[in-house]
Amino acid sequence: MKPLQTDLSIYRKFNFERPPVGVKFLSVSPQGIEQLDTTMALCEMIDEAQKRKTAFYINKDNEDCAGAMILGMLEPRPHAGGGELGVKWGIYQEARVNERLVANAPKMPPGNIKFVLFAPLEQITFEPDLLFLVATVNQAEILLRASSYSTGELWSSRATSGGACAYLFAYPYLSGKINYITTGLTLGLKGRRVYPEGLLLFSIPYDQIPEITQNLEKMEWVLPAYTDDTREKFLARRKRIFEELAREFGS
Repeated sequence: MKPLQTDLSIYRKFNFERPPVGVKFLSVSPQGIEQLDTTMALCEMIDEAQKRKTAFYINKDNEDCAGAMILGMLEPRPHAGGGELGVKWGIYQEARVNERLVANAPKMPPGNIKFVLFAPLEQITFEPDLLFLVATVNQAEILLRASSYSTGELWSSRATSGGACAYLFAYPYLSGKINYITTGLTLGLKGRRVYPEGLLLFSIPYDQIPEITQNLEKMEWVLPAYTDDTREKFLARRKRIFEELAREFGS
């Protein structure tokens, strides 16, 4: 397991109510870390690390929903009714919709991941495969701006009513794209009462973490325009900016 080289201290500046969580996918169990002593859904384990404020790892037996299958830790389990599962929950109209969801959901290659390590910010001693952040709207605006500050990359949220774990864990890891889900919009997170509604749950893949972290160091967090407390002040600032550009570059 590669030791942490990226300085993640900038994330303390957010004063998140819930600490960031680093996740590492492993083929061997981590040394000196305790295994989770209970079972829960994969999506709940982010919150569990935030509450415990200590690192832990899991294997396939700790996961009691679809997460272990999404991570390739277990073969898909056939069950009575097959594609009717989403219909029974009331989130899809017919089995064919549920079947499309399952067929298209991103999944890790089977058998590669045996263990998953979760660690809150102060205990991240490894280079994370994923960094999870739970943000308010104002905090999310800064994070999203940081994600496109040096690239102009469009913001995109990918999720479905069911199977949010696929888009929080497998999708960012496999695609290299940051993803975020609004809490209260997906079945498992909402039904299990994992987070209050209206927060933004970010999943940042390993190849995006250094760039976003560097951008947070470089950019203004609170834009001057956001300090204008009236529409009129904002429009006056806009006018000044256009006038400055005209003087500098010509009309």
